[in-house]
Amino acid sequence: MIFRLSFTNSAATRLVSLSKFPILRTPQFSTMSTNFFKSHAFAGNPIKLRTPKSTDPFSPPSALKTLKNLLLGNTHEPHSPNFKILPFRKGRPLAGSVRESNEPNWHLGWLSFEDCKAFLENSEVNLSEDTLVYLGSDSEGDGVYVVYWGIDVTEAGNGLVKELGGKQFCFVELRTLMVATDWENASSMGQLAIAGHARSLLEWHTASRFCGFCGGKNILIDAGRRKQCSNELCKKKIYPRVDPPGESLEEAVRRETWEETGIEVGQVVYHSSQPWPVGPSSMPCQLMVGFFAYAKSLDINVDKEELEDAKWHSREVVKKALTIAEYKKAQKTACGKVDQMCKGVERGQSLSSDFNVESGELAPMFIPGPFAIANHLISSWVNGVESQLASSFSNL
Repeated sequence: MIFRLSFTNSAATRLVSLSKFPILRTPQFSTMSTNFFKSHAFAGNPIKLRTPKSTDPFSPPSALKTLKNLLLGNTHEPHSPNFKILPFRKGRPLAGSVRESNEPNWHLGWLSFEDCKAFLENSEVNLSEDTLVYLGSDSEGDGVYVVYWGIDVTEAGNGLVKELGGKQFCFVELRTLMVATDWENASSMGQLAIAGHARSLLEWHTASRFCGFCGGKNILIDAGRRKQCSNELCKKKIYPRVDPPGESLEEAVRRETWEETGIEVGQVVYHSSQPWPVGPSSMPCQLMVGFFAYAKSLDINVDKEELEDAKWHSREVVKKALTIAEYKKAQKTACGKVDQMCKGVERGQSLSSDFNVESGELAPMFIPGPFAIANHLISSWVNGVESQLASSFSNL
């Protein structure tokens, strides 16, 4: 059986069986899936791989000091890093599109400090240390560093959307960019991870405007990486967080499996985890944790309020479903949609039909694309990785 456990930024948790189907383990072994070694979508953020020293000019404290000087008009500070800003509107990052080898390819719509300031000059959003959130830094070589910031421009109005549209930029749903990302392209996967991290952080700032202890207004500190209550009698510091349940992860897998399918689970083996910043509006930022679970019983009793259905499938049937699904076609379709959006062309095509199978052959089940931890779990199981993981853990 293959499961993912979802932790949100509230106390609520939920366990979901992948594709609604528990999958029977069969005594078959093969080589490890290459998917097992690849980074999940939204993981592997290239500008957040290490924490700079506080004395580095691109560290959060130093970057915030430089930002304050720029806001005051002191633009001639020596050795200051370049600033790039990524605007978000209603949770959607700014994006553009270019053609590479005659194929459209999306990219994040980074703006320079000066351009962003000009775009927001006559809007309801002020460019300030209270609206900009530090995302990370990177080197451009020759000692030149770039500091990346995020900003929520939802309150700026439609005028900003039209102005940016004139530059062939548009605000795109993160899920659309997720499907449009070429998972074999490390640079594209890195941009998706940056967008996911930025959205999570900005959503957290929106949801934590007031102190949960005294009700005072929270203010940004440490360049937006945390908050602090403005009440002098409180001054509680608040960090972005996910709240686990009052049980171990393994216990949660066993309990939820029993409650939702009536199947008793024994050994539980960890596979991997994935940031998931594209959850429903009530739980927008989650952490997916994937496990292999070994069933001790075969009878299924589905809780219809939690699952649509649960069935056993052989490894061969699942492998066929993975082979038939046209994930690359879906990625190109979504990428073309982003390209058209950035050019101002309206398109009514829904992404719900992007995973059509080859003409004339129906897939036995629907399996999410490579951007989802579900796909990685199922692909690993098909290739026998779960057996090798279980063996490794038993030898510890």
